[in-house]
Amino acid sequence: MTTVPARALAAPTLELDALPTAAVVMGDSFVSGEGAGNYSNVVDVNGVSQGFPGWSAANSNAYFCHRSPNASIFQAALPGIQNRFNLACSGGRPYDITSASATRDKGRSVASQIDQVRAVAQTNDIDLVLIGLGSNNSSFSFGDVASKCANRFIADAWTGWWEFWAYINGPIEQDPCTSDDLATAAQVSSATSETIVALRQLLTVLDQVDADHQHRIVLQDYTNPLPFDVMPSLISADGREDDRDKFRELGAVRYAAGCPIHRASLPPGHQFSANLGTIVKTAYTTLSTEFPADDLVYLNVQQAFDGARLCEVSANPATALATPVRVQDGPSGVPITSLSGKDKLDIKRYADTCITYFQTCQESWHPNVAGHAVLGQCLAGAYAATAHSVKCVRQSTGTIVVSAA
Repeated sequence: MTTVPARALAAPTLELDALPTAAVVMGDSFVSGEGAGNYSNVVDVNGVSQGFPGWSAANSNAYFCHRSPNASIFQAALPGIQNRFNLACSGGRPYDITSASATRDKGRSVASQIDQVRAVAQTNDIDLVLIGLGSNNSSFSFGDVASKCANRFIADAWTGWWEFWAYINGPIEQDPCTSDDLATAAQVSSATSETIVALRQLLTVLDQVDADHQHRIVLQDYTNPLPFDVMPSLISADGREDDRDKFRELGAVRYAAGCPIHRASLPPGHQFSANLGTIVKTAYTTLSTEFPADDLVYLNVQQAFDGARLCEVSANPATALATPVRVQDGPSGVPITSLSGKDKLDIKRYADTCITYFQTCQESWHPNVAGHAVLGQCLAGAYAATAHSVKCVRQSTGTIVVSAA
């Protein structure tokens, strides 16, 4: 049974009676609702509400923040909360918390998230802030990491090492990803510092603008959409595995299942996810010491998709909690679900579409609607918890359990 937090039951002052309570989500794609579809209009840095601008529009358009009404913040049971606001943005970095994203390379045309939360606080009493931050920064980004490993697998599957045909950004390597390909120890350290600096400024502002100065701040980490190894039926096809040159049928089979990646890339991918968890946990530990009066909670969701990751127990991506990798043939709006029978030029064209029009593939390997619902259960547990470090684990039965970490 969910317990209503004491702060939600506290009697407000007369001045605060007129202000509705609010939950706010800030950060990047894993909390904005990327992958959950039905995206809302987003107000850009000029105050203009941006609806879907078309598949060939610039990826910097505010709409491509992909704020979904199916995001976890909207699916969570949060007793005492009246209004909910999504200020997160797919691709969001620590920089975007304190500065307008449009002022950096590959940023979207939105105001800083601190400025956005200031606006919310003018008419709402903020009682909960969910923050997902750390997967994108000046050193690496989740989207780049994902596309790197997927593209290496696809290039390896469809071309021989002796075939030199270039993509827009040059030839793609065909070796599995290593841990250092994803993020070196130095890059993780730099990303940790960058995240802490941004969160320190955000916590300071929240203490200034929240009407009653009582709010729970949940720092959520990340879950890996892929398994530790693919299910047996996805190991080989046409007598070929992915540790030899050219394996098109296997490439097509894994793409259809949503996990076009070398098996050897999976352990480094999970190490990368663990490193993201370390970034968030270190930020929580550091800021809890610096802001002892603040109600900070670390939410570990690294096991939230256990048994329901892509290619873990089923080759049908619809049964998983994450979206499959999908590309388009030009900015058509039609995702390609099968690569069977495609030749090298087809594959090159699809890959180039993803590079030129990133919005055509940016939903790949993110929580889907069901995945965000699970993360909503995790959030509800963190909101109600008495412990300040909690973990959210999916049991073999599918039940979600939140407990002290």
